[in-house]
Amino acid sequence: MRPGIDAARRAVGDVHLRKDVPAGLVLGVESVPDGLAAGLLAGVNPVFGLYGYLFGTLFGALATSSAFMAVQATGAMAVVLSDVEQVQGDSPQAVTALFTLSFLTGVVMLALGLARLGGVVRWVPNAVVTGFINAVAVNIVLGQLENLTGYGSDASNRVTRALDTVLSAGQLHWPSVLLGAVTIALIVALERTRLGALGMVVAIVVASVLVEVLGMDQVAQLREIAEVPRGLPSPQLPDLGLVGVLLVPAVSLAFVGLLQGAAISSSLPNPDGEYPDASGDFRGQGVANLACGLFQGMPVGGSMSATSIVTAAGARSRVALLVAAATMAAAVVAFSGLVGYIAMPALAGLLVVVGVRTFKPDNVRMVLRTGPVQATVMVTTFVLTLVIPLQYAVLAGVGLSLVLHVVRQSNRIRVRQWRFDPDGTVTELDPPRELAPGSVVVLRPYGSLFFAAVASFEAALPAVTEQSRNAVVILTMRGKEDLGSTFINVVRRYAARLHAVGSTLMLAGVSDQVAAQLESTGTADELGRENLFRATDAVTASTRQALEAAAGWTRREPEGPGDDVST
Repeated sequence: MRPGIDAARRAVGDVHLRKDVPAGLVLGVESVPDGLAAGLLAGVNPVFGLYGYLFGTLFGALATSSAFMAVQATGAMAVVLSDVEQVQGDSPQAVTALFTLSFLTGVVMLALGLARLGGVVRWVPNAVVTGFINAVAVNIVLGQLENLTGYGSDASNRVTRALDTVLSAGQLHWPSVLLGAVTIALIVALERTRLGALGMVVAIVVASVLVEVLGMDQVAQLREIAEVPRGLPSPQLPDLGLVGVLLVPAVSLAFVGLLQGAAISSSLPNPDGEYPDASGDFRGQGVANLACGLFQGMPVGGSMSATSIVTAAGARSRVALLVAAATMAAAVVAFSGLVGYIAMPALAGLLVVVGVRTFKPDNVRMVLRTGPVQATVMVTTFVLTLVIPLQYAVLAGVGLSLVLHVVRQSNRIRVRQWRFDPDGTVTELDPPRELAPGSVVVLRPYGSLFFAAVASFEAALPAVTEQSRNAVVILTMRGKEDLGSTFINVVRRYAARLHAVGSTLMLAGVSDQVAAQLESTGTADELGRENLFRATDAVTASTRQALEAAAGWTRREPEGPGDDVST
């Protein structure tokens, strides 16, 4: 199914409405308190979280390649947003910055999707993702201590604020603590009943009603920190003058949202059995964020939890997401007055549950058992995510991913010797430590010849000594399409060392692209064009040609060290 309005219209005629409508109602009702909680977690007006859920779900359903991906504000994105100081507070400047950030996040996502870079998230190793997600889980819980306890700490970050809260037990507002605990208990208990995901909504409503029934006047309510407007928001244009200061947070938010959305793209097929296009989902999430920026919503991304809710409720097509968006819109229009009475400790309790469920101890144990490098990467990402602003922690994680990728590639290079047996088979051996006089050695490099791996490749080559006269080394380069200048320099140095003792280097399996590189760099002239053997369809044909030439070369009478090997 193609994404977009036309696809949605075509789907309406053949969807199982008896499944899609109830599933959409479940997600829509559940998303009202969840969206408010996301805004609370992000440190912005909770209503902007609800608007993000509404318009993210609506436009995500129309634009993503995935039929079931619910595009909503994720916990990780909300925590990243909470560290962006330009959007914190209720001043007009902060509000404009928030909507501009949503719009800019959409631009980044859309650009990556149009460039068909859906596979870019594969560069991020599991160790980085595990460290980041588990640190976000901790941050979600720690970030709600003030709303849960009624005690506001002045410490510098979430960890120190949590310690300050624990040490200030006498100053906590215990009715708020009790209400939050009741909410948590109700969510856990009711979700095990037939209510399922709606148990969360019932828990929030019950806890908020208790505030009124028991006269708990000092328990904070949503209406005290934010005005809940009646009706849907009007469009608001972004402030392009803020692009410079918001670019880094936008890239970080886009990365987190797309990474989480990619997990949905790769694990949940569409109704036709085909898996959605990751780049198409990038574009769809970008469109959803552009809409959120225009209609006063916080940044959004593919939400695994919301997607799981709507599919578990029986969704059969993207129409369920459209029903969910309509349900949220109806709630905003019809029940905005009641939304303001939601108790803040109840929303905080909901977020504590979300945070605890986000933590994945099994994934942590698996990474720890993988090896010291992976464990170090995970712990480093975890600590950075806890102690520095998350938009920078995300970029640090990306940088760490690239470094780890380079290290992996450099460690994967292997050089093996090929021995051609009389029966036609090829046997692989460890290459000799030194090049024997009059010998012919065929070497096959495996792995990437990326510049960081070249040192490992050079170290594996047989050492050239004064006794290594009249010998030939054949490098079979089949499958290598881009050597890079670092590798070419190694080839030139090794050829020069061989030439100095009257030996030579030959290259077999040379592709057209590699041949062009050797020509343009002058390496073909240094090696001698007669020592280059082009790749053919037969796997070992060019190597066998090089062996025949090498046999003739070793039978010639060398004139001494430095003999011209090209004659």
